[in-house]
Amino acid sequence: MSPLFFLLMGLIVGGFMVAIILLLARRGARGGVELELVKRLEVIDRSLRDEFSRNREEACAAAKNQREELSRSLENVRSAVDFRLRQLQEDNAKQIDKMRATVDEKLQGTLEKRLGESFKLVSDRLEQVHQGLGAMQQLASDVGGLQRVLTNVKTRGGWSEWQLGVLLEEMLTPDQFAKNMKTCADTDERVEFAIKLPGDDNGAPVWLPIDAKFPMEHYERLAAAQEKGDPAAVDAAMKTLETQLKRCAKDICEKYINPPTTTDFALMFLPSEGLYAEAIRRVGLVQNVQRDCRVTFVGPTTLAALLNSLQMGFRTLAIQKRSSEVWNLLAAVKTEFGKFGEALSAVKEKIDQASRKMEDVDVRSRAITKKLRDVEELPSNPQPLLRDLLLEEDDGGSYE
Repeated sequence: MSPLFFLLMGLIVGGFMVAIILLLARRGARGGVELELVKRLEVIDRSLRDEFSRNREEACAAAKNQREELSRSLENVRSAVDFRLRQLQEDNAKQIDKMRATVDEKLQGTLEKRLGESFKLVSDRLEQVHQGLGAMQQLASDVGGLQRVLTNVKTRGGWSEWQLGVLLEEMLTPDQFAKNMKTCADTDERVEFAIKLPGDDNGAPVWLPIDAKFPMEHYERLAAAQEKGDPAAVDAAMKTLETQLKRCAKDICEKYINPPTTTDFALMFLPSEGLYAEAIRRVGLVQNVQRDCRVTFVGPTTLAALLNSLQMGFRTLAIQKRSSEVWNLLAAVKTEFGKFGEALSAVKEKIDQASRKMEDVDVRSRAITKKLRDVEELPSNPQPLLRDLLLEEDDGGSYE
């Protein structure tokens, strides 16, 4: 038994004894009884002490045995845990070695694949660079060829004429301009292009001459001076370019302006926007050329805007010419619409007649229905009744 059990028993017995003593004390017992009780209590006390001592010794022995058994159990558990840990370590080491081998293999494969792809990409890029260098060399040779072409005055003039022709073909129809047109009857000079404008009442057109000029050497000399930042060279090159432009304008005025066959002014087409900007930037150059030579400078953008304005004017004139045809068409439509109204009135009259007939039929239908409601049984010979019914229906229709 456990010491706790004996302790509880001792407490219960002690309490019982204390209760007996108190009970006897209340009843007034004295003398020998008290001595007897004291002796008995001492005996019980010694018994309890002895029992407690034995219980303590037994509890100590049991605790010692339990500790020894627990130590042996812990030792067994420790041995088992150590064995399992060694097994786990060995298994983990094997798994780690396998994983390391797999990872090394995959890393090696991935690295080789990535390196191969990188080398292939670099090779492709180098090939593209090589092709680009070849294209740049071809472009350089083409630019050199273009430079040689533009150096030739005749070829440069052909290129300017081609650019002017492209603009005219994009903005106008073929019957709105002419190429290599002879404007003066007493000379063989022909203007590169001429725009056809509305003329007098006889239908004879008026032509607007356009000639392309490209003084490339003077413009390049001006651009080189501007890049160097030399004001004196820039001023000298600008004066030379101005002189050349005035000479070209005078040439156009003398060769191609011939009123009333042509307009009293002409256009000088400058195929480069930079050249056109330099021409209009020169103070007084545009006004002097317009006043003295009746020639106006135009660049690619300016000419496109001018041609667009002319195209809108051509459309307005076409609308004005067709306005009489539109009025005649409207008059014919008005006449036909009157005939259509008459036919519609006739149709309406026919429809009204049909409606009146339908009303008569409806009246007869209601009369027949009314008579049929009064009939309860057919006679053996219904013919006289039917004849009377028809006569009454005729009379009712005439009344209505």
